[in-house]
Amino acid sequence: MMSNPVDIILSFVLVSVLLSFGSDRVLMLIKLVGFQGVVISIIPFFIGDHMSTGGTIFTLTTLVIRGIIIPLSIFVAIRKGAIRRVVEPIVGYHASILCGLAVIIGATYLSGRLAIGSASGFKLMEPTAIALLATGMFLLMTRRNAIAMVIGYIMMENGINLVGSGLSVSTRHIVEFGILLDVLAGVMIMAVILRNIKQTFDDVDTALLRTLKD
Repeated sequence: MMSNPVDIILSFVLVSVLLSFGSDRVLMLIKLVGFQGVVISIIPFFIGDHMSTGGTIFTLTTLVIRGIIIPLSIFVAIRKGAIRRVVEPIVGYHASILCGLAVIIGATYLSGRLAIGSASGFKLMEPTAIALLATGMFLLMTRRNAIAMVIGYIMMENGINLVGSGLSVSTRHIVEFGILLDVLAGVMIMAVILRNIKQTFDDVDTALLRTLKD
């Protein structure tokens, strides 16, 4: 039975993971990844015994970048590029939801087998991290919309960050902040690439890239 706030809020992240599998709208995926970013960013406040001033600043900055700047950057890219907001799936939505359930169940089972050694007392930390990694990979492989693929990449990074949150409370901030800046730079670059794809093909369906010739 969940008795701590970390497991309670991570249970909502798992719900958002399941919604990501069944969502057919880019805007919904943006909101979900923004929500996940906010939740993962505040986890250190619950697992750190003594948050220093620098650690607090890093954590709040991470929250702003994950929960506001990155989702807003993707939204602006969609608005400026007049990109379609419907996600074209390779795997159907009903089948995707079933895959989502399998991912959550599998992540729960696998986390018990791996024994990563994350923060003790938080039962859902490892399952949620594994589920985010698997969800990001699923979106990358089964969605033809380039925006959805970018969101999948961000979800994978969220999962990696969640794993790191419980491993080293004292030294993780600088490493995670550096990774986060790389992700932010990647999102900015992808926004430019998406705009060029849109101008060339009048769509961001990645299947159209097959028509390119050397």
